[in-house]
Amino acid sequence: MITNKNDTQTQGAWESYYGPNLGYVQEQYERYVKDPESVDETFRKVFQMWGAPPIAPTALAPVSTASGSMSLDSNMLKKGVDAGKLVWNIRAYGHLAADIDPLGIIPKPDTRVLEPEQYGLSQSDLTAFPASLIWDGAPENVRTGWEAIQKLRQTYTGTIAFEFSHVHDTEERVWLNRHVESGIFPTPLSETERVNLLERLIEVEQFEEFLHRTFVGQKRFSIEGNDVLVPMLDEMVRIMSDEGAEHILMGMAHRGRLNVLAHVLGKPYDKIFSEFHHSPNKKLFPSEGSMGINFGWTGDVKYHLGAKRVLKDGSVVQTRITLANNPSHLEFVNPVVEGFARAAQENRNQPGYPEQDVNKAATVLIHGDSAFPGEGIVAETLNFNKLPGFQNGGTIHIIANNNIGFTTESRDSRSTHYASDLAKGYEIPIVHVNADDPEACISAIRLASEYRNKFKKDFLIDLVGYRRYGHNETDDPDTTQPLIYDKVKSHPRVVRIYSDVLNQKGVVNKEQADQMIQQVQNRMKDAYDNIKDLEQEPANSHQQTPAEDRIKALKTAVPMNTLREINADLLKRPADFNVYPKLQRILERRESALNEGEKVDWSLAETLAFASIVADGKPIRITGQDAERATFAHRNLVLHDTKNGSTFCPIHELPQAKASFAIYNSPLSEASVLGFEYGYNVYSPETLVIWEAQFGDFANCAQVITDQFISAGRSKWGQKSSLVMLLPHGYEGQGPEHSSARLERFLQLGGEENFTVVNLTSAAQYFHLLRRQAALTESEDARPLIVMSPKSLIRNTRVASNGQELSEGYFKRVLEQPGLGEHPEQVERLVLCSGKIAVEIEEALDKEEGGKDWLHIIRVEQLYPFPEQEISEIIARYTNLKEILWVQEEPENMGAWRYIEPHLRKVAPQGTPVNYNGRPERSSTASGFQQVHSFEQQQIVSTALNQKSIKHNIALGR
Repeated sequence: MITNKNDTQTQGAWESYYGPNLGYVQEQYERYVKDPESVDETFRKVFQMWGAPPIAPTALAPVSTASGSMSLDSNMLKKGVDAGKLVWNIRAYGHLAADIDPLGIIPKPDTRVLEPEQYGLSQSDLTAFPASLIWDGAPENVRTGWEAIQKLRQTYTGTIAFEFSHVHDTEERVWLNRHVESGIFPTPLSETERVNLLERLIEVEQFEEFLHRTFVGQKRFSIEGNDVLVPMLDEMVRIMSDEGAEHILMGMAHRGRLNVLAHVLGKPYDKIFSEFHHSPNKKLFPSEGSMGINFGWTGDVKYHLGAKRVLKDGSVVQTRITLANNPSHLEFVNPVVEGFARAAQENRNQPGYPEQDVNKAATVLIHGDSAFPGEGIVAETLNFNKLPGFQNGGTIHIIANNNIGFTTESRDSRSTHYASDLAKGYEIPIVHVNADDPEACISAIRLASEYRNKFKKDFLIDLVGYRRYGHNETDDPDTTQPLIYDKVKSHPRVVRIYSDVLNQKGVVNKEQADQMIQQVQNRMKDAYDNIKDLEQEPANSHQQTPAEDRIKALKTAVPMNTLREINADLLKRPADFNVYPKLQRILERRESALNEGEKVDWSLAETLAFASIVADGKPIRITGQDAERATFAHRNLVLHDTKNGSTFCPIHELPQAKASFAIYNSPLSEASVLGFEYGYNVYSPETLVIWEAQFGDFANCAQVITDQFISAGRSKWGQKSSLVMLLPHGYEGQGPEHSSARLERFLQLGGEENFTVVNLTSAAQYFHLLRRQAALTESEDARPLIVMSPKSLIRNTRVASNGQELSEGYFKRVLEQPGLGEHPEQVERLVLCSGKIAVEIEEALDKEEGGKDWLHIIRVEQLYPFPEQEISEIIARYTNLKEILWVQEEPENMGAWRYIEPHLRKVAPQGTPVNYNGRPERSSTASGFQQVHSFEQQQIVSTALNQKSIKHNIALGR
């Protein structure tokens, strides 16, 4: 700690700060004493030379410095501090004056903050200072303050610009600034690297030119204007592979995607050309989007498709590159790719949480400049950066910025100066770079890669270019951006710009560049000629219908002795671990749950299912906003010590476990988390991945993930998933958002047996279904599973099952109500229902007096695929039916009714009416008034059990 110096000459140095400025300087000194790195380097230099601010003024005198003697006057120190402020502002705001706009269309900001005059500084003032006073680490050839300012301006206002001041971590910020100011940045390329860079740019440009000439008027979403994106990705792949990354995961929207597929993923030109080709021979040359040649996946347009590539030569390790399939919802692939990476980094072969090595996989996401600030999924995904269950060691983000949206300019798409400003809130370093300076772009990706590998955090590059054509090649942008496209038409392409640069440097002359272009053109022409010899690829690479016989044959029962051993071990915990007393009593009741005459409730059935699955060697990952405890406090798989707050997960200490069990509370987000879990599952198909909504309705916020990935991913891309969605569902008077999981939406999305939708009524059914899903994960029959999971039923004794049902049973798609239908000839009404309403009907049935020989009840546990065989066989037993009645608690236009009605009519005996009993059509899912809810619920149940209502329905002609 520096003590106050009271000698006359030092006190004189502070004279100009008497008054209001002195308090500020004293505050800076106090911060300096605690942490020298927390104050600007100018203040550090001042405090090192002159110590603490004095109490009273004294005379002035010369002071010796490391650079020589400085004569102090009353203004000298103030000017030194002001020069330090100027340096800080050049670092923080130099990007505002940078040459990063190829077309000159970005509005010019106020850059006076970068001018010495703003601080009352002249050239002579700055020349009087040693450079080291205002620039810590100034190069040896930079001696004066004036030279320092000029050098820093050159560094921070060129074709590559930097925003680091929002990075709060001092070590990171200092590293970034020193790296940029080191004198070796940007790293000069060797002559060979420059030639290779030009060759790659030629390939990128000529590929687009060939498509433009050959397939006139067809969409391709050209990369032109941001051509350098491809060599940037090449460089990122090289660096990450050399650093030992075994997986590189990429996500991007359609712009430039075909070029990236061709040159980064290595998709052959002829394959791409075949997807464009329109020919009378549709069998050989199907048009875009058909079920024909699509290089491994079918059912989507060519600029949505992904690909995989394995690098072998020249790499430290064998690296697998994956570009994710992506729908037109531009940014929703972001969390999916983040999930890919986490799955690739984890080892799930041991009990407990999976071991993660973030160096095994690296992620790069390419964003649109309008979509990055415009789509909320971006912010949700950026939030994963530091979260325990979701972080993956940092993502490199590249905004392929063409300063234009679909047909609108940037002023219509964001309220910020830069498209990248959202990232500042997450302390992500940002680099802006001019896409017309390829070497600066390579330097930017090198910096991003080095930072990611060192600090394991995100980095963003704002690649500022333009768009040579409209949103697609059939769009005429002159109608909405005439001035911009006047500039585009006259603007030279990057190949010409860079060729001229290399020509001037004597690296590549014009004849050599022309020869490179001709060679690339010849390769593409040969590839195009070759497509006539391509054989038709299979229309569908995936099995259309899962084999129900194989699924039914799966053994999901667990021997009773095994269940008892697992249950006993789950109740063990460290002797010094203090469980919340109320919870302790609940857990202790589980000890005897498997005994004869006892029952297993929903939560214990789930826990036993999880434990037995990891005992079988199958890893599990479950997330949700309250997954550890569960929204309804029934799960409690992570216990919290009441005295020290430590945690304990019983499944992690299970002796029988042979695989990992990962359970995490997720951020308050549905779309990004569900997308992440889907991506994790796709990349790690052997894992049983489960996402639980806090309430089922909240899955609305993830509708894009459900529609575009979970329900359609297999059909569009041949992408398998066994993801489980637990969606709490049930009408209990809690209002619209806490009632319905929108069952009808999932049933409407059902097609080609793309997933399974269930609404269960017993703990044993849930146990067997989870185990069945785990057994199917890696098979051809793997499908996502949508569970309308219970709320109040979790603790309802009617849902609990005896242990024998777990040790000897299996999942049944349909259940029949015990005690009914024993006299088939007397049954007049067959009630079909699903979920909670079925249990409420059973409760009311037990209170009814008199026989119910006229009634039978079927619980449809699996709604989709519709269990036609089982229901048909049951109906066939009842030859005197007067009515088949579907009962539900949801409104008529929601729930299962409109999906299931045609199925019931198909299996109903001729002439037997199929009727509906439930709430009338509504625009809102449920009433917010408890009394209204209770009245309606009672009416639904009583009608179902009222024999007279059969005649009433018949009289009405239903």
